[in-house]
Amino acid sequence: MEKKQRFVRREFPPREVSTLSLALLLAAVLLLNALLYLYLNKSYISSGRAETEPGLCPFGYFKLGAVKNCSPWLSCEAINREVRKLKCVGEGAVKKVFLSEWKENKVVLSQLTNSELKEDFLHGLKMLKALQSKHVVRLLGYCEQQFTILTEYHPLGSLRGLNETLHVPKYKGMNTWHRRLMLAIDYVSIIRYLHNSPLGTLVMCDSNDLDKILSQYLLTSDFHILVNDLDALPLVNRSAGRLVKCGHRELWGEFVAPEQRWPYGEEVPFEDDLMPPYDEKTDIWKIPDVSNFFLGHVEGSDIVRLHLFDIHAACKKKDPAERPSAQEVLETYRKVLTLLLREAAMPGAREML
Repeated sequence: MEKKQRFVRREFPPREVSTLSLALLLAAVLLLNALLYLYLNKSYISSGRAETEPGLCPFGYFKLGAVKNCSPWLSCEAINREVRKLKCVGEGAVKKVFLSEWKENKVVLSQLTNSELKEDFLHGLKMLKALQSKHVVRLLGYCEQQFTILTEYHPLGSLRGLNETLHVPKYKGMNTWHRRLMLAIDYVSIIRYLHNSPLGTLVMCDSNDLDKILSQYLLTSDFHILVNDLDALPLVNRSAGRLVKCGHRELWGEFVAPEQRWPYGEEVPFEDDLMPPYDEKTDIWKIPDVSNFFLGHVEGSDIVRLHLFDIHAACKKKDPAERPSAQEVLETYRKVLTLLLREAAMPGAREML
């Protein structure tokens, strides 16, 4: 009589199962960190936001579009002969701006409109030449005798139109908290660059209200920011005891920094000679308000604001010396982006660990 075979069901001890799960989770976290590293590298390096710029043309040259070789800045003669105006697209106190064409490329031609402000125009040109980098709109040529500047064209225009652009079907996929935070990072990167520029510490003076600030910057087609208007960039030189004043008129409102407001009350009429000068920390005061605009009201933006609360509170210190540097703000923004991307990718990781 044959004995029936007994099948014994083996079970792994609970300890082995939990150890295996933990090992898989840790492996997933390591993989996630590697992917985040690659993602941020792509965001800050391959897209042109790297600190070093190996592809940048030498001083006095430019590249446009898909062209590989660098060309010298266009001269007065070349601009007059080769650039064709298409239409006027803007006009400010200093210059008129024309959408133009050069060798089948759309370009921007800026011309002085008020001869009394020619020094401002030439100062803007000087800054544009000296500060050429990934942070600044590309200079293609100029003619000092005719007060003309030629720059690269960016069809999305200034940051004034950011929210409208993000509601266009083509760009709706960009309307996320992390894309908006990356725009804020671009903005702070530009402020950091100006405060540590090749010329020294420069202050962005065309910044008395949010709309004015937004008009100074361009949005590129790959959703990065470039500073475009450099007419008002005075230099701070602490070692020489040189501070700045943004214009010669009284400034009001909560948007400008406290040290930019008349300190002697309404009883004393404003006099420019009595107005104390200040330094680059006025730019730091304005960062939270500009970033609040960038973050908008999309899903997740309030979480970003919560993580930025402490650094923004520091930016709003009444004493300029107590405010952080642009570098410190930038480092905090990048840390918050990395942290929130990690949490978004593995929302349950913390609970499982």
